[in-house]
Amino acid sequence: MSTGSSFERDVDHAAAAKPRLALIAGPTASGKSDLAVALAMAERDAGREAVVINADSAQVYADLAVLSARPSDEEMHGVPHRLFGAWDGAQTCSAADWAAAARAEIARAHQCGALPILVGGTGLYIRTLLDGIAPIPAIDPAIRAEVRALPVAEAGAALQREDPARAAALHPNDTTRIARALEVVRSTGRSLAEWQAAREGGIGDSVDLHPLILLPERGWLYARCDLRFARMWEAGARDEVAALLARDLDPALPVMRAIGVPEIAAFLRGEIAQDAAIRAGQQATRNYAKRQYTWLRHQNPDHWPRLAFENSIDTERAVSLLRNPSIDR
Repeated sequence: MSTGSSFERDVDHAAAAKPRLALIAGPTASGKSDLAVALAMAERDAGREAVVINADSAQVYADLAVLSARPSDEEMHGVPHRLFGAWDGAQTCSAADWAAAARAEIARAHQCGALPILVGGTGLYIRTLLDGIAPIPAIDPAIRAEVRALPVAEAGAALQREDPARAAALHPNDTTRIARALEVVRSTGRSLAEWQAAREGGIGDSVDLHPLILLPERGWLYARCDLRFARMWEAGARDEVAALLARDLDPALPVMRAIGVPEIAAFLRGEIAQDAAIRAGQQATRNYAKRQYTWLRHQNPDHWPRLAFENSIDTERAVSLLRNPSIDR
């Protein structure tokens, strides 16, 4: 006997016709990597293969194996992992760069009948992949230089005249976003909102997405951040940063601004003592986790499952949520 409305059956059929994509998002040190492997092994036990695909902006860099907490071969348990250490630190990996590579890896996994499992906490990467990217043309260098030279108050006033809707949405001291919005409207003649409405390249509508957002208790998470950074310090993080400094890379590159790199670099240059460097690295990690936590909690669809927990993840329940998002949360 048939149950449910015809609309519900049509929705279920449409979802079933799309290839599956699992997404595990959470702040740093929340246990994402272990959960991804647990999900992959559950798939293997059910006779299916799975591939873990990195969605963390630090773990993409080959130079940051320790400082980004990249999973070791032992921790991977034989599960294929992709886009970990795939970029050299001298090359910036933008959200668009990563999304293009992730789309290719996801398509390759689907072609092989494997479940792609995205794992990471970089919200911009994830949203770019799912929603697409605004096709904003390159900004005129002269306009960019002119806008970036303006004091924030002047730039804000100009934005209020030229793109009042965007100005109203921004804090008056948000120098970076005010400048970006102003340079876009001046260089292209269209507001940032217009360009964002024309996003292209997103795969969200073409996959059966099974997402899960990890939201651990904050005290537990921050303690994990502190402990992990202390262990990184002893496990080769200083050598990683020394190698980066020896390459004389542009300090503005993402790899040089990754969590822990500036703090350890200051220690290696003799600017701060070891204890101070460790405390600074731990504080930077906690601050980053807090920003991720806030973004993940508020900037994703309400229907995406959130898993709150204390002390440890209920792995069995988390895997169940990822394999069947419709179960009671």
